[in-house]
Order: sequence, then C-alpha cells, then structure tokens
Amino acid sequence: MLSVTHLRKTYGSGGQAVEAIRDLTLTVGKGEFVCIVGPSGAGKTTLLKCLCGLLAPSDGTVTLDGEPVTGPPKAMASVFQDYSRSLMPWFSVERNVGLPLRNKHRSAADRAKRIEGALAAVGLESFGSRYPWELSGGMQQRVAIARGLAYEPEILLLDEPFASVDAQTRADLEDLILRVREATGVTMLLVTHDIDEAVYLADRVVVMSARPSVVVETVAVDLPRPRDQVATKSLARFAELRAHVLRLIRNTADQPAPAAPAAVTGAAHED
Repeated sequence: MLSVTHLRKTYGSGGQAVEAIRDLTLTVGKGEFVCIVGPSGAGKTTLLKCLCGLLAPSDGTVTLDGEPVTGPPKAMASVFQDYSRSLMPWFSVERNVGLPLRNKHRSAADRAKRIEGALAAVGLESFGSRYPWELSGGMQQRVAIARGLAYEPEILLLDEPFASVDAQTRADLEDLILRVREATGVTMLLVTHDIDEAVYLADRVVVMSARPSVVVETVAVDLPRPRDQVATKSLARFAELRAHVLRLIRNTADQPAPAAPAAVTGAAHED
C-alpha cells in the first residue's frame, strides 16, 4: 500500500548540508500496523513528514497505492505528538474533529454523523461541546485521534502520539489504538521512541540507524492478538523481541554512519 524506495533527505546545501536520511527503503501492506524506532535524532519525524507529503525527498520515491506522494494525500491522515498545538482552543471538540471534513463531505448531516462515530470510537461521545482546554492531556490526544478517524483515511500516520501523557494514560491510548485498528481495519504507521510500545502494538517493527539513516532491520512481531498490557508483556517472547530491538538500536547508535549509496537515482528536490 505504502512504498518507500531509496529515500534520501538532506537539509541545507553545499558544505552546510545535513544528511538526515541516506538511503531508506520500506513497505507497509494494507491493514498492517508498522512501528518505526531508532536512536534519538535518527530522522524518524523527517521520514514521516516525507511520507505524508509535508517534506519533499531530496531523492528517492514515496508512493501510496501506486501513486507518487507529492503533497498530503487524500487517503492519508496524520496524528502528531503535540496535541496542544494541533487542536484549536477556540473550537469545541466537535468542531476540531470536523475540521478536515469540510472539503470532503458537503452535507452537514453527513459530517455530524462521522464526528459522532469518531468520538464514540475514542470514548468521548459526551464531550463534543467541550473545549480542548477543559480536557486532560489524554483526552485531548483522543480528540486528535478522533479527528484522524473521522476523515476515514486508508492509512493513519502517528508521530509519537503518546509521548506527552503519563504512563497509565499511555497504556490506555495504546489499547484504544488497537481497538480502533481492529474495528476499522485502517493501516497504521507509528513512530515511537518507546520500544515496549512498538513491540506491543506492531505487526512489524522497522529499526532505523543513527543519522544519516538507513533501515537496519525489520523485525516481525509474532505475538498473539488480541494483546493485553499485562498478559502480552509477561510473555517470554515479548521480552525476547524487546531485547532484540533494543540491542539493534544500541548497536547502531555506536556504529559509524552507513556508507552513501554508489549512485543516486531520480531528480533531487530542494525544500
């Protein structure tokens, strides 16, 4: 469904250029849940912005359903880390959730139905008339997730969506995402620093190297579903997978940068 081929991203030019991503290739199949992890500063957020069309790659290609991504695709929605900046404080919860629907669904009744369904999916059906500043951090992030769901995307990108909440709320939101994925079948790609979170949620974990980034390994997560915060994390296999991913990240953080590819294909783009 989503294909990334020899993606390269640099910032600046000449002697001041910084190479964030050197040569990155990955795929995400329809209905999959893929998590991306890597050392701090590995370019995970840069990758996500290239995938959703907010940044143009310096080289390589990103395609969604076979079509090149040259701007934000209509079939894709994103949930970012800083929910406090992504929600309009002067809009009610309902209006925040309905923002991306205004150009997609002309009927007010249709929009209202989709907003109601999205809020119910995240357990906020009775909070539509509230404002973001009246809600806890975890509830605000649920609003941001509901906005993505209301859009009914084919693929949902999530950039550290639970990093700003406490541990218990984080666990609750992880389980919420799994329930939503089970109910809707939406494809999900999530960037996280939390290895436990990646192993708990994903079908596959993509491990990125230190900057300039390449894919070190893609780890298949063969844990049974449905998953449970206590039962799943108590499994010996969970501990094995967690240790393997952690070892990969620590090893790549200590290693020199990967060699640049022998040849660069495609036209370069400047931001």
